Amino acid sequence: MGPCYSWDVENLFGSDALAAGYARSRPPVHPRVVELARPYLPARIGTALDIGCGAGLSTRPLTAVAGCAIGMEPAVPMLKFAANVAPGAAFLAGTSESLPVRDGSIDLIAAAGSLNYCDPARFFAEAGRVLAPGGAVLIYDFSCGRSMRGTEALDRWFDQFERRYPWPPDNALKITRESLEALAAGFRLTRYEPFEIGLPITPEFYIDYVLTETNVGWAIRNGEPIETAIPVFEAEPAQETVRNWCSEGTGPIFGGETREVLFRGYFALLAQ
Repeated sequence: MGPCYSWDVENLFGSDALAAGYARSRPPVHPRVVELARPYLPARIGTALDIGCGAGLSTRPLTAVAGCAIGMEPAVPMLKFAANVAPGAAFLAGTSESLPVRDGSIDLIAAAGSLNYCDPARFFAEAGRVLAPGGAVLIYDFSCGRSMRGTEALDRWFDQFERRYPWPPDNALKITRESLEALAAGFRLTRYEPFEIGLPITPEFYIDYVLTETNVGWAIRNGEPIETAIPVFEAEPAQETVRNWCSEGTGPIFGGETREVLFRGYFALLAQ
């Protein structure tokens, strides 16, 4: 089994400018998820390994719960920003199917939205190899921020956004409690918990955030006008076609104020 996505993941996520956007414009959901999961993690975490760490946003909260946090990412440009995003962590290039760490050296493996990019059989085999006795695997994922409490206005706008910029075609794994139990050979599921996290987000930050989504990048790679590509990856105000379209649609929803945007997802803990 190869990569789950049929589009060019490495090139899409391997852009320096997209990596910069991830580093500065993604909502801080990861610390909240780690906070929710903390009571169920191993009591002592000497070393935590973050699989598919991107620009380090998912690694940063691990520095608060582990003596040593290591972020691992196959798209090398993402790692250029990781040390600044998570200054207390170490980073290395690698894949989940061949973890570049010693047997029995890891107390916690975290995979934030990355399990669907890998071969799960090979990942769990590697996880079993590198985990220390009593170690655990934390897997979590969450949706785009497309909802607000008490109104469906942002949901309706996001539907329009997706129609204008469709998501890349893929055959990605759809992770559920049942599928995770089936995929995780050699592991038992000790906890599976859905969550809804609300974050205060300004209108400006929301636009920066949605412009880092892969549907926009996919549209650019498939022939969208160059003036659409520039604001996404270079953030040049004079040519912000996409930014202007998004601002026109979301402006009345935010009303110039910080609003609570909802991120829905799950976290799961697995042990050997």
